[in-house]
Amino acid sequence: MKVLVLGAGQLAQMMYLASAPLGVEVMAVDVKDNKIVNPLSKSPYAIDLEFAISDANAITAEFEHIPEKLLALVNDSGKFFPNVNSILAGADRVREKQLLDACKVANCQYRIISKLDDLQNITADLGERIIFKASRDGYDGYGQWRMKSEQDLESLSQIFEQLDLQGVPLVAERMADFTREISVIGARDNNGNIACFDIAENLHHEGQLHLSIAPATKLLSDTIEQAQSIFTTIAEALDYTGILAVELFEMPNGSLLVNEIAPRVHNSGHWTQQGSDTCQFEQHIRAVLGFPLGSVQRQKVTAMVNIIGCTSFSRDLISIPGCHLHWYGKSLREKRKMGHINVVADSYQDLASKLAQLSQYLPSEYFPLLATQAEKLELLEEN
Repeated sequence: MKVLVLGAGQLAQMMYLASAPLGVEVMAVDVKDNKIVNPLSKSPYAIDLEFAISDANAITAEFEHIPEKLLALVNDSGKFFPNVNSILAGADRVREKQLLDACKVANCQYRIISKLDDLQNITADLGERIIFKASRDGYDGYGQWRMKSEQDLESLSQIFEQLDLQGVPLVAERMADFTREISVIGARDNNGNIACFDIAENLHHEGQLHLSIAPATKLLSDTIEQAQSIFTTIAEALDYTGILAVELFEMPNGSLLVNEIAPRVHNSGHWTQQGSDTCQFEQHIRAVLGFPLGSVQRQKVTAMVNIIGCTSFSRDLISIPGCHLHWYGKSLREKRKMGHINVVADSYQDLASKLAQLSQYLPSEYFPLLATQAEKLELLEEN
């Protein structure tokens, strides 16, 4: 069987690797030129896009920002999963907000800015601490502006005046005073069956995910039920097939606000490669091909450490028991995700010890959260 993936980055690469044991061949579309390539080697195949679409049993995507013509073409095939509406909701924050509101799912209070006049009296509605997000093409902290007080509004207005707000509106959100970010990642098959992985706790630095820990520490059963209920509501509203990620803010009172959704395999789910019975990449392939969903039973406590903008470290880190390196083979660029490390452990205390060991192999300027989080996990076990 064959799956065609729109996008030829690391997520397509990891789907390729997870699919091979199932006897499933994965090919990728380089969306810059529509060439069909091997997701691992990036070598082109001697076939064109039309043949690849007709030859595939299922078509999916590794990211949301798919050119409209390509999206329409694969949609016409009837083989595209999750579906176009899901991809569009993940690619456009205005559509995403409309989806969440239609589902009656709590999210950050917001206002759509499609012209400068929409900024009038904004602090009366949202307060002085506001984050402005480009509705499209923003990720990892890009396309975002933070307002810490009303005094910042004048300088921000000058920036926004240079933008095409009609074409790409901004979503202005009240900054939530959340306790932490967590994410629920799960799969829904085409029969409506749902299987969610353990909830992960996500730690960010300068707008990028640096570290995920699964399961999230000190999770209440009510929080787990609430998160899974939100996931189910969104997945069913979209008639979703495949892996869906829902990022959530946990508030001091225990309630959850949806930060954003991702209609694809997700960075905060990479821990499943070593930490779960079935990883998110295999689970996605199972779902889009109509295979039975795999077990999401967690194997151990797991941390995922992103390698961002860095190649200067020793591969000897894999000498740490339970430490697994996943390298993407990309050229070095600032803030670029070059790979990740999964660390599995028997307990949070064991994980703390392994993360502390790992920090000795990695330059602290690129991994600023690692040592501190190891200390927190060690204290967690003592309480």
